[in-house]
Amino acid sequence: MDFFLSRYRNLTVLLIVIVAQLLLIAYQVKTNRDIPLIRVWAVTAVTPAEQVLEVVRRYTWGFVEDYFVLLGVKSENDKLKHENGDLKLENHYLKSELSTADRARALSVFQAHSQSKTVAARVIGNGTGANSKVVFVDRGSASGVESGMAVVTPDGIVGKVVDAYPTASLVMLITDPTFAAGVISLKNHVRGTLKGQGHSECLVDYVQNEEAVDAGEWFYTSGDDRIFPKGFPVGQVSAARNGKTFKEIYIKPSGMQGGVEEVLIVLEGVHQQIPDSDMATPGYKILASPAESAAQATTPEANGTFLTTDADRLREQYKQAGAAQNHVFGEGVPGSKPPDFTKIPGIRANTPASAVPLGAPQPAVPPKPAAVVPPSLPETSDADSGAAAPAKPPADRPPAPRNP
Repeated sequence: MDFFLSRYRNLTVLLIVIVAQLLLIAYQVKTNRDIPLIRVWAVTAVTPAEQVLEVVRRYTWGFVEDYFVLLGVKSENDKLKHENGDLKLENHYLKSELSTADRARALSVFQAHSQSKTVAARVIGNGTGANSKVVFVDRGSASGVESGMAVVTPDGIVGKVVDAYPTASLVMLITDPTFAAGVISLKNHVRGTLKGQGHSECLVDYVQNEEAVDAGEWFYTSGDDRIFPKGFPVGQVSAARNGKTFKEIYIKPSGMQGGVEEVLIVLEGVHQQIPDSDMATPGYKILASPAESAAQATTPEANGTFLTTDADRLREQYKQAGAAQNHVFGEGVPGSKPPDFTKIPGIRANTPASAVPLGAPQPAVPPKPAAVVPPSLPETSDADSGAAAPAKPPADRPPAPRNP
């Protein structure tokens, strides 16, 4: 080393001076980001070596460290899975309780507003028949339930009670093949018989092919079966087509759409009005007439004239004749004296209907039924008729001969 320094002393000093000068310049010079140039060089020179050391540490000591750390992670993972399962069960339970509370609230509101006397019940079991659609509810004869009572929900009818036991009842659903109930459509007022088909849709039978039934039309109970009160919703028409003998109308029961869990048993049914159908098109809105047009407009009523027909005039004459003789049409008992229609001015004076102006009672010749018109017209005087009536010649005197 001493030999190298002694031999290359000048060159070594020169290199040290150059390096020192470069370091001083790098320390003073900064980049466009205000970072000293010496720092950039230092980081650039150290980074590759640091990356190599990090790779070596990761695959040696880091691997061993992660292995020992993961020994406790498995037990923690199992614990978190168990807690997650408990939270899911609790969430499902709370959702079920919330839906049950909502249905119970809907049942209570429906019970409060319904005119029929009902009792709430919960489904506790299903029937064991292969094709039968029956369920058991937790209300029986001890609660006043009897066989033949209707079972409904706020959305529609569900079925009817088949057997009533002391603490439970057997309910036949409307999807049972042996179920039947009288129904009527909302829009076209078509009557039919609802029958179960053993699946989610029901059939409305005994409707003639000539009857009009639209898809989407609602059906309601008609009350003809004496089980379901009139006015309870049944469902909407899903398909309607002509059949061989009767129309094939399939409906989706509205009371079975959300499942059957809480129901109402109708103890004392009261018939309700079927709601009116919606208008096909809304009313057309028009503006009012301008002020000057409204002032100039004249109506027949304002001028005292009415556009009437001969039948209207004849009806008005009958009303005036009845009012003048204190007779009320439609209230006379059999055998009572009818009004004297010969006192109507148009008939008595033989005035043509065109001679009476519009707006006044128009004379017209009334029909001559045997029970109303007397067999012989009474003689009228000049004071009654306002015109001289010709006198009948006596029966025992021959008529005078006419001069040629």
